[in-house]
Amino acid sequence: MKSEQYSPEARHDGEEAMRHIDAVTEILCHSSSLDKVWHRPAHGAAMPSLTVLNEIMDRLRAAIFPGFFGASKVRVASMRHHLAANLDSIYRLLADQILCGLCFACDGARDACGRCERESADKALAFMDRLPKIRDLLAGDAQAGYEGDPAATSPGETIFCYPSMYAMTHQRIAHALYDLQVPLIPRIISEMAHSRTGIDIHPGATIGEEFFIDHGTGVVIGETCIIGRGCRLYQGVTLGALSFPKNPDGTLVKGIARHPILEDGVTVYAGATILGRVTVGRGAVIGGNVWITADVPAGAKIAQERPR
Repeated sequence: MKSEQYSPEARHDGEEAMRHIDAVTEILCHSSSLDKVWHRPAHGAAMPSLTVLNEIMDRLRAAIFPGFFGASKVRVASMRHHLAANLDSIYRLLADQILCGLCFACDGARDACGRCERESADKALAFMDRLPKIRDLLAGDAQAGYEGDPAATSPGETIFCYPSMYAMTHQRIAHALYDLQVPLIPRIISEMAHSRTGIDIHPGATIGEEFFIDHGTGVVIGETCIIGRGCRLYQGVTLGALSFPKNPDGTLVKGIARHPILEDGVTVYAGATILGRVTVGRGAVIGGNVWITADVPAGAKIAQERPR
């Protein structure tokens, strides 16, 4: 086999390309460009790992819903052994990722890395204590999905197939970590579900028992939303903020309650938009494609105005 020959023109083109690449490299390495985007992790810490967080979520699904995810055959006799081994792996992996999140959020002022390691282990253990409650909530969500959708043949079908359950599994887990003031990791977990299902739920949203999203694509639930027990949303619903107050310097004010409250038993149909810190009263029904920016009384039925 003959070796490939290069003409002088080809060598010239290659040299010209390298000069262009060197010039672009110089621009990208200049502080005027680089400093805008360069993340310098505190104390040389690693970034959180999407691969590891995906593994943690897969392991958590197997722990919460044995027989549906993870090992295909789960026997009662060996349940405790397998569950304990899985939970131990979850704890260790999660503690490492929480530490990465703490380091990501660190401004470099915290010199006591040992203290951060202890804090991450403590938060991981505190999360493990919440797993029984998370399982109970998700079992209620699965039952609500079965009872609320005539196409569902069993709660198990909603667990295994429905995007709502996938999104809510991530949300319940992310919310527990958010409540423990774990930085960054809850948002990553929420965005995993968002990218797969099209359901965008901020980990800070507080969602009560027996919650169900039918279909789900395009649903948006903001950080400070409070949703009561037995509520149901359909596709394309937005529970968002009406406005964003600003500080004197023009930056957005953070940490204020700016999203809706849905009391128990509220139903919101497809395409409806509810904005601002308004309250939708117990048992109210919000029809499709309506726009709500004021409180809705309990038991009310809000629909589009009939065409004239």
